[in-house]
Amino acid sequence: MSKSNIQEAIREKYGQAAVRAAAGGRSCCGIGPILESCCDPITSNLYDSAQTGQFPEEALRASLGCGNPTAVAQLNPGEVVLDLGSGGGIDVLLSARRVGPTGMAYGLDMTDEMLALARENQRKAGIENAEFLKGEIENIPLPDNSVDVIISNCVVNLSADKDRVLREAFRALKPGGRLAISDVVVSGDVPDQICKSVELWIGCIAGALHEDEYTAKIAHAGFERISLEPTRIYDINDARQFLAGQGLDVDAIAPRVACKFMGAFLRAEKPRAEKPKVCCGPACCGGTTMHAPGCAKPG
Repeated sequence: MSKSNIQEAIREKYGQAAVRAAAGGRSCCGIGPILESCCDPITSNLYDSAQTGQFPEEALRASLGCGNPTAVAQLNPGEVVLDLGSGGGIDVLLSARRVGPTGMAYGLDMTDEMLALARENQRKAGIENAEFLKGEIENIPLPDNSVDVIISNCVVNLSADKDRVLREAFRALKPGGRLAISDVVVSGDVPDQICKSVELWIGCIAGALHEDEYTAKIAHAGFERISLEPTRIYDINDARQFLAGQGLDVDAIAPRVACKFMGAFLRAEKPRAEKPKVCCGPACCGGTTMHAPGCAKPG
């Protein structure tokens, strides 16, 4: 699967999900047959009634997440928040309420239909301190060091270039800024048939990283104080649901993936100050550079 093929498939499926939500239907993380009674194990029961009662029903119908990052992310009045892959806008609208009128909540999405739906949900909710931007999470259209908190709800795993997404998040965050991601992660080996399925990639499964690989990528992007907290472990019945209709032998594969996929909340922080470089060469020994032990100082 090429990166462009994955991205176009996601754009198409999530555009269709927005249209269904606007028409009163529901979506199930992009996979399987869409039914009015749909209650898939990944996207169901993520928000409490106090939260859902604040916003248009369409915002919830278009939610294709696997968690509720706004419930556990630290958001303070006056802060700037960015939601990567904002969909119908529910996490942006919740964040806008949390940061108050002196703060700002941005939503970033590449799908025109989702952006139109989110903006309509914002209008209905009467929220002014929010803005929805068109773009890709691999290329965040905001300046360096401009955001206090970046959240995301089951979207980073959709990207075919997760390292770039995390580097971009690091760039956009202010020093001391916080990353708060809800995502699906893997805690064991999974069959190749799953990893090669475009539909399961769209459905938040095939693109999921192993928990250790995910935290390593976050660290490699420059973050510190990294933690991963499981929020929902998908059992064999859940596995049967998200594998159904994918042309796979569900009876054979479901037992092999039961309890290996889980929803998780990942936290990290951008360092408050750039760490000094360590080197021996005179060309890099200016400014904040330190000398490694045993290195001779120039001069």
